Amino acid sequence: MNYKLGLLLVAAGICLHSSAQVITDQKEVTWKGFKRVMFKLNGNEAWYTVPRAPQAGRPWVWRAYFPEWHTEMDSILLSKGVYIAYINASDRYGHSSAMNRWDDLYTYLTTQQHFEPRPALEAVSRGGLYAYGWAKRNPSKVSCIYAEAPVCDFTSWPAGKGKGKGAPGEWKQLLNVYGLTETQALQYADQPKDNLEALAAYKVPIVHVIGLQDKIVPAEENTLVLVQNYIRNGGPATVIPMTRGKQELEGHHFPIENVEALAGFVYEKVLRQPQPLPAADFIHPYGKLDNLLYRIRHKETVTVAFLGGSITNMTGWRNKEEQYLAERYPETRFRFLNAGIPSLGSLPHAFRLQKDVLDQGRIDLLFIEAAVNDRVNGTPEIRQRRALEGIVRHALSANPAMDIVLMGFADEFKLADLQAGNIPPEITVHETVARHYGLPFINLAAEVSARIAHKEFTWDADFKNLHPAPFGQALYFNSIKTLLQMQLSGETPEAVVPKKIPGPMDPLNYAGGRYVPAKEASIQKGFVLHPSWQPSDGVGTRPGFVNVPVLEGTAAGAQTSLAFQGSSVGIAVVSGPDAGTIRYSIDGGPEQTVDLYTQWSSGLHLPWYLLLGDGLKKGRHRLNLTIADQQDPQSKGHAVRIVYFLVNGK
Repeated sequence: MNYKLGLLLVAAGICLHSSAQVITDQKEVTWKGFKRVMFKLNGNEAWYTVPRAPQAGRPWVWRAYFPEWHTEMDSILLSKGVYIAYINASDRYGHSSAMNRWDDLYTYLTTQQHFEPRPALEAVSRGGLYAYGWAKRNPSKVSCIYAEAPVCDFTSWPAGKGKGKGAPGEWKQLLNVYGLTETQALQYADQPKDNLEALAAYKVPIVHVIGLQDKIVPAEENTLVLVQNYIRNGGPATVIPMTRGKQELEGHHFPIENVEALAGFVYEKVLRQPQPLPAADFIHPYGKLDNLLYRIRHKETVTVAFLGGSITNMTGWRNKEEQYLAERYPETRFRFLNAGIPSLGSLPHAFRLQKDVLDQGRIDLLFIEAAVNDRVNGTPEIRQRRALEGIVRHALSANPAMDIVLMGFADEFKLADLQAGNIPPEITVHETVARHYGLPFINLAAEVSARIAHKEFTWDADFKNLHPAPFGQALYFNSIKTLLQMQLSGETPEAVVPKKIPGPMDPLNYAGGRYVPAKEASIQKGFVLHPSWQPSDGVGTRPGFVNVPVLEGTAAGAQTSLAFQGSSVGIAVVSGPDAGTIRYSIDGGPEQTVDLYTQWSSGLHLPWYLLLGDGLKKGRHRLNLTIADQQDPQSKGHAVRIVYFLVNGK
């Protein structure tokens, strides 16, 4: 079983538990001849300055810090029809509590004031901690970054652990905000200069202007390191040294040369087309996450489980969602369960749900991903439907208060269907189940297809694979985050409400799916139960399918059987280079033959799930299984290695 059960506690943050975005103390003032709308957003001071003749769509520049420093560019951009905005997150040093305030302002301006979805970020000095912190979390929402002597590593400033002088008071304050010891802070691995892969994948252009004599924020410890890392990841970057005029504050303050050209860079990028399609267009809220909202608002412990294949198991969108929840709601204790196992789709999920998820404790939010492997593994549509419905019914039967989200991820096959005007069957199954059971569904396959058609990116150059590059992982994260933002707002529910489970769409769904240990089989001849199986050929394995009990037969004619009670029966095997062929029958009926060797078996002892009997009558049954004489031409042997029997029923 390939899962990670982790407990993530986040301290030293500010959590906004307001039921909606609250605007107070709004007033209008005049700033350099322009109207400025000032207000408090959830208690935090904010403003936006209005151009006299706004550009269509309301493009805007977001000032990260020191909004009254070097405002020449702001005046130029305002005269060109671009808004300027700011929210006060002073003395938070780019911490997640500051990012929450930024999220609030972004949501307010883009939804209530209808600003464009891709602002330009303008970062001065320590503003680099804020601008890059938010940009790395939201790469699809940034048109460009313009920075003046930005802090790109807080061990340089305010810590002063390199060539810079540092600022002891601010360093102490930063440690307190982050809840870190100095040793922990010096090892902090997510500075602006770090983890730039997604931002670079989105080709967000950056321009840094620096002073060569800067002893406060030395360029060689900040800008030059970040830019080198950014370019190494494929991001477009420009560094411009400011060498004319008086260098003040030990080189940290300097006049900006050729302001018009720099303003032109920002203006061009903030107006770039096409504007992205809204992520909300691909979210189908057939149900709500009210129980999750209640638990978060009441600061309960919340367990979030991710059930899926390799797209779930790999580092990417899942980790970003975990980080987002922990940062957004720091007063909630989150427990995250990674129940992703590569190669597995809805059929395996239905039978492993109890062991891999439900047995791990109360689950409050369950994300389900199966559509990619259902297509790749060739799972028939009727079994997809029975499996997915079975997962939902089984989960809700175990905990009627569980919130569930279904997701349909993208692959080349689904894109081909969508481009031909057809809805992929896997997507139809997911949406049908979501609608019937009142669950949110995110159609990520349709989103990827639509964005490609909208010329926002290409599959080959940007997304790259059904196992997405950082670009695709960021896209998936943004869509799921959008769902959470949509659902975890509004008034606090009065109580946790158990869901009413509707009647089944298919009475033969796999809601009773479970593992039967291999040791429960009766061995007639030739099979051996290994208490902790390992391959002897050096070929790779999957976690959860090695060092576990395995019923193994390696010679033709070996026989085993299983007595069971249920409507479906199957086997979960490891199918490696020597995988054989089986003959089987149920209740003495006609024998059938199945080849266990797969297209992936040559290089991996692959977990492979086979349903051998379905729609059986109520009562007891017996599965008889024999290793056949024949074998796949590519196989090196006759091996049958059963990790679990699959039974749908009590």
